[in-house]
Amino acid sequence: MKSGVVTALLAAGFLAQAAQAEEIDSGGTLNPDEMSLNKSLARALEGDVDMVVCAQGYLMTKRGDHEAARKVFQNCADKGWTGTMTWMAYMDQNGLGQDEDPEAAAAWDRKAAEAGDPVGEFNYGLDLLRGYGVEQDPDRGREFIDRSAEQGFETAEELRKSGYDWKSVTPDADEWKFQRIY
Repeated sequence: MKSGVVTALLAAGFLAQAAQAEEIDSGGTLNPDEMSLNKSLARALEGDVDMVVCAQGYLMTKRGDHEAARKVFQNCADKGWTGTMTWMAYMDQNGLGQDEDPEAAAAWDRKAAEAGDPVGEFNYGLDLLRGYGVEQDPDRGREFIDRSAEQGFETAEELRKSGYDWKSVTPDADEWKFQRIY
């Protein structure tokens, strides 16, 4: 007799939990996926980007998910977020998520530079000084470096003070990549 009562109570408890779950489900989602990298990726793919979504691409890159980062950065760049253009250049320059592509990296730098981004101007100026991904054009390179420095980008000013010697702002470990081989 006692076991029948216990069984009935358990059954009633399960039914009450199921009814409560239905009420919760009909009222919305508890703990929505609103601040996750997955949500940022989904928003970017829908074209719904802002500074927070675009910055999430950096975290995706740092965790090694370069494919997702590229999707976020591409969609943000399409909406004019110049910082993501420089990240796309970095990824193309270093082969993150695909093979190294100096021409694509320089194209991203140029796009950011043409949009007036001081980092893009600096990077594209370096590309032109070094002939990395573009035909070498030191005069034009100095123009972009100067624009960047005039906007207050300290590394551009440092490069100007060095007489536009790109090695002064490039880590020694990277010099092999930018050496011109004839």
